[in-house]
Amino acid sequence: MNIIKHRKFYFIFSGFLFAVSLASLILWGLKLGIDFTGGSLLEVELRNQPFSSQEIQDKLKPLDLGEINIQPTGERGAILRFKNVDELTHQSVLSSLGDAEEKRFESVGPMVGEELKSRAIWAIGLSLIMIVTYIAWAFRKVSRPVPSWQYGAAALVALFHDVIIPAGVFSLLGHFWGVEIGLLFVTALLTVLGFSVHDTIVVFDRIRENLHRGLGGDFEEKVNASVNQTIVRSINTSFTVLLTLLAIYFLGGVTVKLFALVLIIGVAFGTYSSIFIASPLLVVLERWGRKKK
Repeated sequence: MNIIKHRKFYFIFSGFLFAVSLASLILWGLKLGIDFTGGSLLEVELRNQPFSSQEIQDKLKPLDLGEINIQPTGERGAILRFKNVDELTHQSVLSSLGDAEEKRFESVGPMVGEELKSRAIWAIGLSLIMIVTYIAWAFRKVSRPVPSWQYGAAALVALFHDVIIPAGVFSLLGHFWGVEIGLLFVTALLTVLGFSVHDTIVVFDRIRENLHRGLGGDFEEKVNASVNQTIVRSINTSFTVLLTLLAIYFLGGVTVKLFALVLIIGVAFGTYSSIFIASPLLVVLERWGRKKK
């Protein structure tokens, strides 16, 4: 199967998704949850009364909670988001709602939220730098026909691809459906980075082995052979992970659904990028190198 031959189609497909995701992030950004902005989150179930957003707004208006965001969860459940409150106000909210069962309550101050946001950005940035540095070092003895740093560069492009597309999806979900992101979103992205680079290294390592063996054919043929030798393993591994994630998404609680969704998107595109983006990109870099010479 000549996968590398059709690399232009893969680049166009990924380029389109990347451009849409990037445009969404630039235009609308990500809708940040209380982990980053500060505030309070209260999940309740109304026992003896049907759910009504307007009724909840009316009951809580005297408590001066600022803007109250209400997200229904089932027939009688709701997740309420409002400004950061103390324990006394928290209990007043519960009393005002009447016969309601508290499922969850979280409160984060604005200073803590800013610090968490800053640390999340640093965590993703440092992870990318360390991953690329490791790949460049691991492939330092492979200097021909592609320098070791270009393996790192190809992996970096694939990693950006695997981070920007899930982020773009959640930007669209946030803009049109009000989906917010929190620390679990960052945790999922870091997990996606690790999974994606693992798949990429498996393919790159097979390319290195085939180069050392000096098998017949030019560099493109060696890369294509390496991809074909590892593609079944990559797909099978990702498929088993996706089965688990789908079970979590459909059968898990509300709090882990979005976490599972990020991983589902990231794992799918991480596997795709390792095979159809990172490896063909090495061939493109090798051709550019030959043209310069």
